[in-house]
Amino acid sequence: MAKLLTGLKPTGEFTLGNYIGAIVPLVKMQDEYDEVYLFVADLHALTIYQDPKELRERIRKFIAMYIACGVNPTKVTIYLQSENPYIPAISWLLECTTQFGEASRMIQFKEKSKQNTNFSVGLFTYPVLMAADILYCDTDYVPVGIDQKQHVELARDVAERFNHKYGETFVLPQPYIAKAGTKIKDLKDPTKKMSKSEENPQGVITMFDTKEEITKKIMRATTDSEMNVCFDEENKPGISNLLNIASVLSGQEITDIEKEFVGKNYGEFKAYVAEIVACKLEKIQTKYEALLKGNELDRILDEGIQKSIALAQAKYEEMKEKMGIVR
Repeated sequence: MAKLLTGLKPTGEFTLGNYIGAIVPLVKMQDEYDEVYLFVADLHALTIYQDPKELRERIRKFIAMYIACGVNPTKVTIYLQSENPYIPAISWLLECTTQFGEASRMIQFKEKSKQNTNFSVGLFTYPVLMAADILYCDTDYVPVGIDQKQHVELARDVAERFNHKYGETFVLPQPYIAKAGTKIKDLKDPTKKMSKSEENPQGVITMFDTKEEITKKIMRATTDSEMNVCFDEENKPGISNLLNIASVLSGQEITDIEKEFVGKNYGEFKAYVAEIVACKLEKIQTKYEALLKGNELDRILDEGIQKSIALAQAKYEEMKEKMGIVR
């Protein structure tokens, strides 16, 4: 049985780029794997200060949004990382079998520690906590971007070392990197990705934007002066970005959209894209609001954490026994 695990970090804003780049593929993968786990990485979020009230609200908002976007709780085990006490315990046992050099070479740690000399110890050790997230349930595949591949490789190295020292305990995970995916770019600067941490909010569509906000942002999106709606990421990054958005959300091929707008101006094309985005997000937002009002979200999380705890406790007890820390 192939298992797939992925996490969501409840920080920043939830953008259209996140939806197309992360959730749309997950919705497809939930039908392709025997078991799929989705955890909220709220402990990872604490490596830098988070306002407690805002973090609490974002956790529920992000889970509700994932489900509203099509993640099916009957196919995906959804849970909060912080509600499973065995995962940090497993992390400590793994830290004791992780080399200092391995942790210090992690790219995100090196980059973030350069930016701030007063970083937390958690920033240094959280890749091992990530390894615990991956290894406790014997994950086979972890969907990641190229920048996150190193974390899965660390989990694999730590698991391999533990297996060698103490006997076969962990499945060695593999990074799952999609060969083809749609990357949504910033509307104001289409040479870089649409990011929830982007400084210019006019370039970012969030999943909570109103129809008016969406329309205004798309109508002001950076394009070019040719007035030719065609896909050319090198020479026409702005138009290509809008074509990607329209194609994914409408289900139409880019070539069909290009044909539809032959001889038409960019204003007409932008209005078309804005309508598609607004209609799609309105449907998602309606489901999202209903989830936040009812008790369904708590029921889903209660079921998910029970399964997660059972798996993590069994793995923790197995590790303790093999390491000799039992009475």
